[in-house]
Amino acid sequence: MAIVGAVLLLVALVALGGYFLYRSLPSDGASVSANASGASSDGEEPENMGVLYVRVIGESSNVFVRIPGGDVLHDQVIRQGSSITYAEAPEGGLEVTIEDPSAVEVFVNGNQRDISDRSEGYTFTIDG
Repeated sequence: MAIVGAVLLLVALVALGGYFLYRSLPSDGASVSANASGASSDGEEPENMGVLYVRVIGESSNVFVRIPGGDVLHDQVIRQGSSITYAEAPEGGLEVTIEDPSAVEVFVNGNQRDISDRSEGYTFTIDG
């Protein structure tokens, strides 16, 4: 009986490990990179930021990015020190909504866009 219990426990652990490994993999091949390391984002040069670069300097903020009227590309809470980058805008551009504008730094085409004084749920578009 103990052997059967040990085998079931092993199978459950392998299944959970596989599930969490699957959840950690990127969902699609979109040109998005999530960076949880503050060190690499601090030295980011404007020409390496792509068309959109959002870095969280506050505690956290939900960042929603989609093609206007189309596919959702990103809809997650980003924590302090993390960032997302879009190397280029898809055809149709990007529609970006920042839940807490005071918690982020936003760069569009390498130029910083100060949105810290905007209201919650601030939305802007980037032409593609």
